[in-house]
Amino acid sequence: MSDKEWRPRSGEIRGQKLPYPASQADMDQPPDSDLSNYRPAGKLRGKVALITGGDSGIGRAVAIAFAMEGADVAILYNENDGDAGATREMVATRGRRCLVIRDDVRDPTACRAAVQRTVSELGGLNILVNNAAYQMAQQRFEDVSEDQFRRTLETNIFGYFYMAQAALPHLSAGDAIINTGSIVGLVGNPLLVDYCASKGAIHGFTKALALNLGDRNIRVNAVVPGPVWTPNIPGTMPIDEVENFGHEVALGRPGQPEELAPAYVFLASSDSSFMTGSLVEVTGGKLSSS
Repeated sequence: MSDKEWRPRSGEIRGQKLPYPASQADMDQPPDSDLSNYRPAGKLRGKVALITGGDSGIGRAVAIAFAMEGADVAILYNENDGDAGATREMVATRGRRCLVIRDDVRDPTACRAAVQRTVSELGGLNILVNNAAYQMAQQRFEDVSEDQFRRTLETNIFGYFYMAQAALPHLSAGDAIINTGSIVGLVGNPLLVDYCASKGAIHGFTKALALNLGDRNIRVNAVVPGPVWTPNIPGTMPIDEVENFGHEVALGRPGQPEELAPAYVFLASSDSSFMTGSLVEVTGGKLSSS
């Protein structure tokens, strides 16, 4: 990572604002998500993974890392065809298959269909990564509409529930479910009240499902990111928040998606065979509650 030409630090992010849903291809300062400095070790050879929100940002980086470790990958995404196509090409250049599925995790029928396509076309399922997320910043709590609240919760926790239920019949001992939580689900954020609530729910869901599936040796963990530079930031945050994004952590900068991906590899592989119900924080230094 040290030889990357650009990585945003506090005060270095240009104040770009993009319409939602923002595309990674439209970002003036795109995230580092190609894993060009990652050194694989065959940790997921022969595995099949399904990643929601896999078209860009953290999902894209995880898809590429999994492919580099030997897994075939399916990505489920909602809107950005161009970003999804780019992810597919990046996986293919690493010599693995990538199934691209466009649908909405808020629909349980769509979740079941995505799992079935993955199993049918890639030959099975070993790893589910629940990563799809929706957020929209609001300065005043009163401005969080009922529609926004429903969309946030239905995407961020209902979708995880639906995907886990759909995947479970195809998972076996040693397989894994990895959820994407957030540090704001632990400490809060005044602009993201509904999003924080959904991420807190994900953390509780992760721990409870880990207990439920422990006797089947199906491990359930969560990666808990701090501020990470993804298309969601210019697409959902006020311009002043974009310009100062990540300043509040100890390292004084936002993380890059490819700095998160190794945590997902670890939780998907046998290296974490004695870990379940864990919230793995990758935050650049814990956020304050302010």
